[in-house]
Order: sequence, then C-alpha cells, then structure tokens
Amino acid sequence: MILEVVPYKIAEEETRMAGRVILHSDCNCFYASVEHLHRPELEGKPLAVGGDPESRHGIVLTADYIAKRYGVKTGMALWEAKQLCPEITFVSPRMDLYLRFSRMAHEIYADYTDLQEPYGIDESWLDVTDSASIKGDGYSIAREISNRMKSELGITVSIGVSFNKIFAKLGSDYKKPDAITTMYESEFRTKAWNLPVGDLLYVGRSTKRKLENLGIHTIGQLAQTDEAILISMLGKMGSVLWAFANGFDDSPVRKENTHAPIKSVGNSTTTHRDLVNDEDVKIIIYVLAESVAARLRENGFRCRVVEISIRDNELYSFTRQRKIANATNITEEIAAEGFRLFKENYDWRKPIRSVGVRGADLVNDNYWEQMDLFCDFKLRDKLMKMDATVDDIRRRFGFYSIQRGIMYQDRILSAVNAKDDHTVHPHGYFNQ
Repeated sequence: MILEVVPYKIAEEETRMAGRVILHSDCNCFYASVEHLHRPELEGKPLAVGGDPESRHGIVLTADYIAKRYGVKTGMALWEAKQLCPEITFVSPRMDLYLRFSRMAHEIYADYTDLQEPYGIDESWLDVTDSASIKGDGYSIAREISNRMKSELGITVSIGVSFNKIFAKLGSDYKKPDAITTMYESEFRTKAWNLPVGDLLYVGRSTKRKLENLGIHTIGQLAQTDEAILISMLGKMGSVLWAFANGFDDSPVRKENTHAPIKSVGNSTTTHRDLVNDEDVKIIIYVLAESVAARLRENGFRCRVVEISIRDNELYSFTRQRKIANATNITEEIAAEGFRLFKENYDWRKPIRSVGVRGADLVNDNYWEQMDLFCDFKLRDKLMKMDATVDDIRRRFGFYSIQRGIMYQDRILSAVNAKDDHTVHPHGYFNQ
C-alpha cells in the first residue's frame, strides 16, 4: 500500500474550502436608507440621492423603493426622474455619512468573522465557516445579522447564503428588500439556473448580447454550453463565466482591513474660465489634489494609483494614470504626480475647460508594503504631519482659513472647495 502524505495546512485548507459557508450582505437602497434615517420628515415619500438638487443637474445614485415603483432607476438623469415621479425629493450625497454607516455594518459583521471582503461601500462577502459550529448554520447567522442591522443601524439588508462567493451574491440579489435566500450546493441548479444569464456577476450588456445570440438566455444554459465555444467567443472570460455558472468559484473571502471598501476617490471641476498655461492647470490640480487627499485621510485610505482627466474647450478629453511607488494620502505627492502626468500628455493645442484628479487602487492605512531604500521617509512623515495640521485648522476655522501659496497666484481661479463635491467609486470583484 502506498500512502500519500498531504501537508496538514494544505489538507486543512482543502477541507475548509469544500464545506464553506459564504454570505453576501447587501444593504438595501443604502444611500437613500441612511438619508431617510436623518430626514424623518420624508418618511413615506419618494427620495433619491444624487446630483445637484437645486439645479436639477446630475444623475440618480440611489433611489428608495417608493421612487423605484415609479420607474426611477440608478443612473437616470434627475430631470427624467422628476418627470416619472413628480413628488420625488432629491438630496445631495453625503459620502462621509455613508462610510460611517458602512464601518458600523462591518463592526457587526466582525462579531461573526474576520473574513469579510467589501464589494463596494454597501456590500460585503463574509466567510462564516468557522462560526457555524458556534453561531448556527449560515441561514441562522444571516438572520441574526439581518435583525441586528435593523435594530442597531435602522437599515435593512438582503443576504445570500451559499458555498461560494458567486452564488452568495446571486442569493442577495434574488429577493429584495429585507430577505435571506439560500443557494446551497444541493439547490443552486433549481434556483440559479432558471435565472436570466444577465443576473450572473460580470455578464454585462455586451456579454449578455453575445450569449443571447448563441441562444444562451439562462444561467443554466450557460452552464451546459461547451466551455470551448464560450472561450472562442469571449476569450478567458468565457471560461470564467462557465465556471461561475457551474458553481466552481473557489475564490477566498479576503481578510478584513486589507482593502478599502471603495475603489477610488476623485474630484473634477469645470473652471469659470479656460485654462491657458501650465500655471493655471497646476493651481487647479493642487486644489483638486487637496480635496482628494483630505478625503483619503478622513476615511483612513491611501491610494496606489494617481489619475488625471483633461477636457479642452472643444470637448476633446483624455485620461491618464500611473501607479506610484508608495501608497499615499499626501497632498503634495498626489498633486506632483498629477501635474507630471499632465506635462507628459498635453501639448496645448487648445485651452482647457475641465480637470479631474483621482486616487485609485485604494488600501487602508494599516496596509503594509516593502520599504523603498530610495524614499525619504523623514520628509514623507513631515508632509503627513503638515497635512494633518492643515486638516485640523480647516475643521476648526473653515476651508479658507489656511491656503497654499500657489493659490494666491490667482485667487479667483483657486476659489474652489472641491472637497464638497467628491465622487466615490465601487470596488471590483477582480481587484484582489
């Protein structure tokens, strides 16, 4: 008899992966739900978060279920939403408030597992395998989390319970609001395979159209299609989607506090006059970089990618980005990298009308990275302390109580508090 010796850690991991209990918790109409908590006078009335309510410009970021019954959808222009639902109330987004509720939600999740991976600000995967023997099965844990979210935070969640991340996500989308849906290994074929193929994670409009041209309309039809045919049509993603549909997703839930719950923080502005030289652009980049860096620091994030977007006065636009050596939330580093990208990519054929700066590939403050022998860490420490001091002064005495010297080169051009108009983008599944 030949005995195969399997290393203990490998065998333990394989056993754990085989019997996993994965939850996906999705806060229902998150932004709108939080706003309702802080605006009790709007109870029972349709509400949407997004854009500029006074000018009716911008798009809907989230609508509550009352507004949705009128046909209001995420991404819809505010004026269009108003036509569908004349009684709707628009409110400007308050991302700091939503991030605070997101953190409180993760504090609840932490009572059940430290394996919690954000998928945007309002969704998270939770691996509760090790908690099942103490807290009960996955459904019991999901029910307890759901009850706590209502009683402690005042919001509802839809939770999917499954053996992998893909079907847990599908479960949370299966029924809303305030629902728990199981997608166990013994039942996903009867529940998931009858769903439209577009419901599967990462089947977007273009992919859905290609699949439907092949006669693939449901997740079950996708699962039963020859993998080679899908690869020939979609490349590697065809194999990925085939595996997803058949329940072969074994990707782990990442440990908490290793990734930020959002993908990027960015600001852009259309200036009151055209920018005609490098100094004009440098002023605006510093204004925007200050707001981006302040938002990163305020929420405990650092970025590993700096991106700029430029649009000239004839509406030609482009975006450029670069990965930086050290994750940062230092204003000077973000601004310097943004201006360097601009100098390398713009030739001044036309004046500039709009500029954007974004910090992407976010990590939390406790993220560790390899030290760089050529980095001046003493200087970086001084810059961090200086930024923290500026943040404190502005909190106490207002944004314009302390300004950089470059702002005095053009007081009208620099008179922008871009921090009040920030944008936050969700975290992607494959951004591991």
